[in-house]
Amino acid sequence: GYSIGIRLIDDFLARSDVKKCRSYSETADMIAQVAFKMYLGVTPSVSCRSAAGNEFSLILDKNPLVDFVEELPAERASLWYCNLLCGVIRGALEMVHLAAEVTFLQDRLKGDAMTEIGITFLRKPEDRKHKRN
Repeated sequence: GYSIGIRLIDDFLARSDVKKCRSYSETADMIAQVAFKMYLGVTPSVSCRSAAGNEFSLILDKNPLVDFVEELPAERASLWYCNLLCGVIRGALEMVHLAAEVTFLQDRLKGDAMTEIGITFLRKPEDRKHKRN
């Protein structure tokens, strides 16, 4: 998924005509409302998980990647089938200079009530600003 994200960001920026995000919250909303809608046809809800404002959850009511998956075989029970999405998000964010840890927190294929992807931005917002001389 990471390699897909590295390549997909160029297409996203060219086709979406979005402005620069000024906060992690705007970035999470952009991922949910524009990117997921554009590429998967769904819009996850976004919730902030930390007081610092650098941890977010994307909650998918419907995950189109699992539409054609029945049940994972017992010997593959540890496989996170949709982990591809985490790699895509991480790769795309790195290409716009945003280091992030992206993990599955809950997955319907694992018996959870919902599908939830966690995004933790690894730098403070002020670390991203560059001083001009």
